[in-house]
Amino acid sequence: MRLCTFRADGEARLGAEGPHGIVDLRAADASLPSSMIELLAQGDAGLDRARGALEGAGDRHVRARVAVELLPPVPNPAKIICIGLNYRDHAAEVKMELPQAVTVFAKWPNTLIGDGAPIVIPRESHRVDYEAELAFVVGKRARHVAESDAYGVIAGYTCFNDVSVRDYQMRTSQWTLGKVFDTHGPCGPFLVTRDDVPDPHALRIVCSIDDEVLQDSSTAQLVFGIPRLVAELSAVMTLEPGDIVATGTPAGVGTSRTPKRWIRPGERVRVEIERIGVLENPAVADQ
Repeated sequence: MRLCTFRADGEARLGAEGPHGIVDLRAADASLPSSMIELLAQGDAGLDRARGALEGAGDRHVRARVAVELLPPVPNPAKIICIGLNYRDHAAEVKMELPQAVTVFAKWPNTLIGDGAPIVIPRESHRVDYEAELAFVVGKRARHVAESDAYGVIAGYTCFNDVSVRDYQMRTSQWTLGKVFDTHGPCGPFLVTRDDVPDPHALRIVCSIDDEVLQDSSTAQLVFGIPRLVAELSAVMTLEPGDIVATGTPAGVGTSRTPKRWIRPGERVRVEIERIGVLENPAVADQ
């Protein structure tokens, strides 16, 4: 199942991709909650009800995809957790040893935008980089999760672009300011439920700008796999339904190229992950 949050008639609504467009799940089943976080908090029972609504939806419950605005699947997560230096090929290109411990930093909800929304190139810097990432979305409140139980707390997966302002990121040892500019967390377009992704560690991941392919790798390159990430994070903090964990980016980022390759206004940045989908955003100059 491919869940989404969409805006239509000025209202954010819970949806799912159907064969002929976006199914308005609450229109198909009024007993469903109004937001993605509320749905995920209901656990497997909530997802089963959403699946039933999708399967039973009629034409009157379907909106053409071009007629709606796709928001981030989880527009208001409590946490956006990002993992640094987590691809072997990326570590090699930046000439760093593979990490022995998980590197964690955060983005904030102000960064989130959906498919098709513009990435703003800020007036403060033009050194804006792309980072295609597979993200997983937490489906259950959890603490101290063993690796063997990790998949049980994951609702599904989505595309993420950890847009980074490199000069701000590298001003100090703390990366935060370079990671949290408005619009610098494109996410979506869908939350693909866990049952539709048999192996998240065997997915091709590609980033391109216009027709230029810049990253082309596989999640098989992950240093720390998803079960390890769930175990490490849940040892420190309580994971909540709707939390987004971006698992890192592969080789090919702009800052490692010669010459460096920054996102420029007027370009379109595309993240494509096998089985998950395509996230595409135009870049615009700050006004």
